[in-house]
Amino acid sequence: MIVAIALLFLGGPLTGNAFAQAVTATDLKKVADAVAAAQTSGDTAFVLISAALVLLMTPGLAFFYGGFVRSRNVLNTLMMSFVVMAIVGVTWVLWGYSLAFAPGNAIIGGFKWLGLNGVGVETTGYLKGSNPTEVVSYAGTIPHQAFMIYQAMFAIITPALMSGAIAERMSFTAYSLFVLLWSTFVYSPLAHMVWAKGGLLSLYGGLGALDFAGGTVVHISSGVSALVAAIVLGPRKTYPDKLSPPHNVPFILLGAGLLWFGWFGFNAGSALSSGGLATTAFVNTNTSAAAGALIWLILEKVLRGKPTTVGAATGAVAGLVGITPAAGFVTPLAAILIGAITAFVCFYAVSFKHKVQIDDALDTYPLHGVGGTVGAILTGVFATVAVNSGGKNGLLAGNPQEMLVEFAAIAIAYVVSGVGTWIILKFVDATVGLRVKEEAELQGIDISEHGEEGYNEEFGDRISMSSRH
Repeated sequence: MIVAIALLFLGGPLTGNAFAQAVTATDLKKVADAVAAAQTSGDTAFVLISAALVLLMTPGLAFFYGGFVRSRNVLNTLMMSFVVMAIVGVTWVLWGYSLAFAPGNAIIGGFKWLGLNGVGVETTGYLKGSNPTEVVSYAGTIPHQAFMIYQAMFAIITPALMSGAIAERMSFTAYSLFVLLWSTFVYSPLAHMVWAKGGLLSLYGGLGALDFAGGTVVHISSGVSALVAAIVLGPRKTYPDKLSPPHNVPFILLGAGLLWFGWFGFNAGSALSSGGLATTAFVNTNTSAAAGALIWLILEKVLRGKPTTVGAATGAVAGLVGITPAAGFVTPLAAILIGAITAFVCFYAVSFKHKVQIDDALDTYPLHGVGGTVGAILTGVFATVAVNSGGKNGLLAGNPQEMLVEFAAIAIAYVVSGVGTWIILKFVDATVGLRVKEEAELQGIDISEHGEEGYNEEFGDRISMSSRH
């Protein structure tokens, strides 16, 4: 039927023997080319829109984190997310993408694609199953540059996630240098190991770890690195006895909503084509986020008497983190369990963090480190090839060995992230120093670091009033 309709537009006859005689190899090639062009166009549009959604997550994260801090630190907190878009937006083009995805060894990519040399708008050269030397993606229907820019958005948000652990005390210069080094020497190697052909953990010639959209590469790496950074940097001067409540809860809810919205690009977009797999990932993403929010609210109501707005936002984020590695490998019913279990574990991880008194200011490790770890484990439990024939079965589908692979991937991500972050922080401390001065920290660092203020009543109105009298 499709061939007949296509031939109608191509001017071919449609009846009897005349139709059969008219269907030549040339006609069939024209139809195949038209279908391929339509698929390329549709998939490219889908991936580019998904890339934009993932980029939106970083400003969303800025609002989510910004609502938690003191009002005098809101601009600095927002900037810690925003500046990553500038730094990694340039370095990814210059060298980050090449180190992450160019042909290299099992640990890191090579230099072949520095400055996007050889990375054009072609759709061939990295087709799944065609066994070329430069397989970098799951599909070959999108331009190489579309894949590159989509992956850039992951490289941007990952270091931004860490800013929550070091909020209100790290100097902006130190943070900027840290982001540049971390994205180069921690993120790019992990992305290569998990997602590039021949990477140590990859489904394409490696151990075969299942990470659909970044459970290890994004969430475990940022969570573990955040924990190390919080320990190396030390607690805020006001911690733990003089902490302020969130200064803007509507910001927190706005940020969580933008994250939830952008996460559809994060997970569904990782299918790299519009179709059934993207649909499954989309449905699983929403389902897990909803389950996470519900569980967190129930726990607050039962244990603390009142369900909170901050709890709803946090639970949704926990559910989103948990489903990230599993989104394209599990069923929607499994997504409910993954969201609920991840939120439950993260709820208690936040409480435990307060007991051990590590000043991870905005709970980055309890949400992203713990959530990413739980999500990776549960991916190994619930994965099934009935959902994604390009994946693997997990424990419940008769493949208990996959659990060993997932635990190995988790362990490697912990070691690479933790050790790499510690070394980078020590270097930054030795060169430009890590912390702002104590006086600036106590007064708020918007003025000292940026020369601006988020709200006029903090400084401007007082100065204006005093000048009038």
